[in-house]
Amino acid sequence: MESHRAIVPLNLPTCPLRLRHALRGDEIFDPLRVKWLMLTPEEWVRQNFTAFLRTILGYPATLMANEIAITLNGTSKRCDTVVYDRCGSPLMIVEYKAPSVRLTQEVFDQIARYSLALRVPYLTVSNGLHHYCCRIDPATRRYTFLREIPDYQSINT
Repeated sequence: MESHRAIVPLNLPTCPLRLRHALRGDEIFDPLRVKWLMLTPEEWVRQNFTAFLRTILGYPATLMANEIAITLNGTSKRCDTVVYDRCGSPLMIVEYKAPSVRLTQEVFDQIARYSLALRVPYLTVSNGLHHYCCRIDPATRRYTFLREIPDYQSINT
């Protein structure tokens, strides 16, 4: 399975992931959705990044969800990952792209639109190689990019 096109080295700490070969192709287990998914380059990034958040930065798996549906201007959209605070309010949206996809202004515009619906204080984008996180000032709606992805304790204050 290691030769699969989706499995490329990422700029993330190595975390244990569950992979298998099924009749429909290679699959990866998503512990947040508790199901096997097709192993695509974007899913490879998502599973590695959520494992990084959980195992390295202390994000509780019970306060994270993948593929969260939102309505934006009457249109149904999906946030790749939403992190919640201990009261159940959205705290961070994470958007993933495949490693081959550049993180452009268009990617930031996409996640910024999602933040209009959820009103989160943190936005993060990653293609597995590059990761950007910003904090949004609720009063001015201005973004401040952070030097690194913060741990859960520091954003849930």
